[in-house]
Amino acid sequence: MNFDEFTGTVQHRLELPDTGRTVRAIRATLMTLGQRIPAGNADDLAGSLPLEIRWYLSGAVHEHGQRFDWQEFVDRVSEIEGVDRSDAAYHARVVVDLVETAVPPSDFQQLRDQLPESEDDENWRKLFEVVDAGGWGEGEEAQAGGGPQSDATSQPDADPTDEGSTNGGAE
Repeated sequence: MNFDEFTGTVQHRLELPDTGRTVRAIRATLMTLGQRIPAGNADDLAGSLPLEIRWYLSGAVHEHGQRFDWQEFVDRVSEIEGVDRSDAAYHARVVVDLVETAVPPSDFQQLRDQLPESEDDENWRKLFEVVDAGGWGEGEEAQAGGGPQSDATSQPDADPTDEGSTNGGAE
């Protein structure tokens, strides 16, 4: 997969209006992942991605292996991308799903192994919701929630990064 195919796929899946916003979504997700995982794992994961994109995981990151939780991840992606938290969480899930299809399974498993997925821990499982639902396909709106949404029935203490993640349907 080359740069144009990768960005075109992300742009289509996220329904973004231009390449600039698409690249910001990719950059925000991959740079933040690169900050969270060790340098060796970032290099392994980046190795199968298009040259222009692999830099975000390794070359653009000054400090790998930082310890932060899912909420901080979403905050960082949101800040870099310049979107709200629910959009940032959704964009990250979709980008990670495409990364999963572009890299060897062992490299993707290394990524998962670096991010705790228990309910009691940092809740990184949310990053892999699209992957775990079977990936992007015929039912992508059902799998990915059709994009970020406000859910009027949400409980007040509900996690704002859960909006639109698995509740199906588009706005």
